[in-house]
Amino acid sequence: MKRKNIFSIVLLSLSVIFLACTEKETTYLNYVNPFIGTGGHGHTYPGAVVPHGLVQLSPDTRTNGWDACSGYHYDDNSLIGFSHTHLSGTGIGDLGDVLFLPYTEELKLVGPNGDDNKPSFGSAFSHEEEQAVPGYYKVYLKDYAIQAELTATAHAGFHRYTFPESENPGLYIDLARTIHNRQLAHSELKVINEYEIQGMKQVHGWAPNRFVFFYAQFSEPFEYTIEDNAKATLKFKKTDKGKQISAKVGISFVDEEGAKNNLRTEIADWDFDKVKTAAQNAWKKELGKIEITTKNVKDRTIFYSALYHTALEPVVSSDVDGRYRTMENTIAQDAEYTNYAIFSLWDTFRALHPLNTIISSEANQAMIRSLIRKSDEGGLLPMWELASNYTGCMIGYHAVPVIVDSYEKGERNFDVEKAYLAAVKSSSYDTVNVSPTIDRGVLLHNLMPIGKQYKNTIGYIPADVERQSVARGLEYAYDDWLIAQLAKGLGKDSDYVRFTELSKNYRNYYDASTGFMRGKMTDGSWRTPFDPRRSDHNNDDYCEGNAWQWTWFVPHDVDGLAEIMGGREIFIEKLDSLFATSSELTGENVSADISGLIGQYAHGNEPSHQTIHLYNLVGQPEKTQALVDQVLQTLYFDDPNGLSGNEDCGEMSAWYVLNSMGFYSYCPGVPYYSIGRPLFDEVKINLENGKTFTARITNNSPENKYVQSAKLNGKDLDTLFFSHKDLMEGGLLEITMK
Repeated sequence: MKRKNIFSIVLLSLSVIFLACTEKETTYLNYVNPFIGTGGHGHTYPGAVVPHGLVQLSPDTRTNGWDACSGYHYDDNSLIGFSHTHLSGTGIGDLGDVLFLPYTEELKLVGPNGDDNKPSFGSAFSHEEEQAVPGYYKVYLKDYAIQAELTATAHAGFHRYTFPESENPGLYIDLARTIHNRQLAHSELKVINEYEIQGMKQVHGWAPNRFVFFYAQFSEPFEYTIEDNAKATLKFKKTDKGKQISAKVGISFVDEEGAKNNLRTEIADWDFDKVKTAAQNAWKKELGKIEITTKNVKDRTIFYSALYHTALEPVVSSDVDGRYRTMENTIAQDAEYTNYAIFSLWDTFRALHPLNTIISSEANQAMIRSLIRKSDEGGLLPMWELASNYTGCMIGYHAVPVIVDSYEKGERNFDVEKAYLAAVKSSSYDTVNVSPTIDRGVLLHNLMPIGKQYKNTIGYIPADVERQSVARGLEYAYDDWLIAQLAKGLGKDSDYVRFTELSKNYRNYYDASTGFMRGKMTDGSWRTPFDPRRSDHNNDDYCEGNAWQWTWFVPHDVDGLAEIMGGREIFIEKLDSLFATSSELTGENVSADISGLIGQYAHGNEPSHQTIHLYNLVGQPEKTQALVDQVLQTLYFDDPNGLSGNEDCGEMSAWYVLNSMGFYSYCPGVPYYSIGRPLFDEVKINLENGKTFTARITNNSPENKYVQSAKLNGKDLDTLFFSHKDLMEGGLLEITMK
């Protein structure tokens, strides 16, 4: 018995040494679970992609309904094929382009999943026979006995199908199908020879006028049938068991030649495993920007899965030769410029882009250069850009915080003067001096809503003039404050005064009699009746929220908000009630985005994301720490239903990454971080400048969630804040917990 114990101890010791030697490898790949968020309402996809890749090669299981936004939902047990473009975690669906489905003998129909209303060609599958890791996806198609494997480069997808013995192996290509059944305006399919096929599609959908081109090569010759220039059936020669047929597919937003050049540049041969290894090496490099030390495998997996999700979007949409599609739907070429697409700015200005300023500063500045060029092309900074289209989705003008946050942190590799002029234009009401190619409905109802005219004249947006008036007004006030900071930095004194005054417009929405931000009518009266719990999804005075959540969105002037509430003590009492009150919501059309509730705090949607850190600003940091701990422990899981709301292009995960490291960018545009509740024993951030910033935590445990003391480079911190400059210079943040 004694010998056995000693032997066990030796084995355990060797295991610890082995784990220590391979910790980076296991952390950076095996501790990513791409299925997190594919269940519930996370709207993520599990397929193959490289960091910021234009191609997201992933299975589609449904195309209709809210939970089809990424094309895949974990509840489903049949799939309809593998398409090459997907959105990660959005609340609206699009893309799902160029769908491939391998088959044997004959195509079979599978029953509809989710809100799909009719059967589709497809196959049953089981999650037990499905695998996803960064850069690679595999699944067994039960109806055809085919093993499908997928990997990707930035502009191309690589399919490897292992067939059974079959007299009639084939592949079905569908250009007509899109996620959320967007209108196929035009499509073309052209067989070049018995190994190659190319095509294009033009789609009118969430992106009003979108183009996708593809060029595909196959490892085996095929015969073909084309239907309606949108669908093709390829037939291969008889296969023996174990026969592998591969397909390489280049994607471009420019033209077929761009798709061909992208493919031939990035995948020169038929070595699937080499491409897979390259994709995984790209992810090792990306995930290696942050090293964490923890004994908690669950937390490690959630962290690296979150970090993985933050590096999916925006995507690089330039071709390898520097050509790209402009906002005016023309083709330009600039080898010194990278065009990015998929900017979910209403979400990502809050945490994703601030995270980028730390770990991906160069790319973040390239994204800003892209936003500025889009403004040059279309006449306006985008709000929600999709495939070189203004969608006009959401509210605010949140390219501004992305720009100003980078500027205030000293990361200024972009035309600051041009950025400033574009920001000022975003704040104005100007429907004339914009590109005539912009859909006028998108322009008037979203990009240039009439509320901008009112907030610049009478100081508020009348609730009887424009919906979402309170939410729009609060976000405009914040964005105008950011413009004021940029004006100050550029020595534009009169503009600084003007935009500072506009930033105080939030005061006009506060109703002291109720203690909430509230809709105000043209005549100055409050909208009645009023219920702070009520939600009518995007058709009331708020945006995806209610008065409880929106009252706190004044990140740029917390002292001013406390003042109009009656002072700091009343402010704290009111803030306490946000987290303590009932989570009951009222209304016949409550926004499904109001989720992840702690009281009326809604972590599952972005307007609440800065609220917990308000306690740090009013001298009660222990409440910030306790609430951050609660969110980290109860609203993120290593599970398909592991998110409390939509992933929203990396925003939900970026909140986790920052807060689990122990700090948060509570007000983008302010180059300081608020210390919360660190989750790990140690965090090392490997900065692009070659320096390392380390956060080392003493007495860290689930029970010890409060900060006892904090030191930066050996000096005691008087407050639980430190600067971006301190972080980027490297050094050591020491936090002792109690």
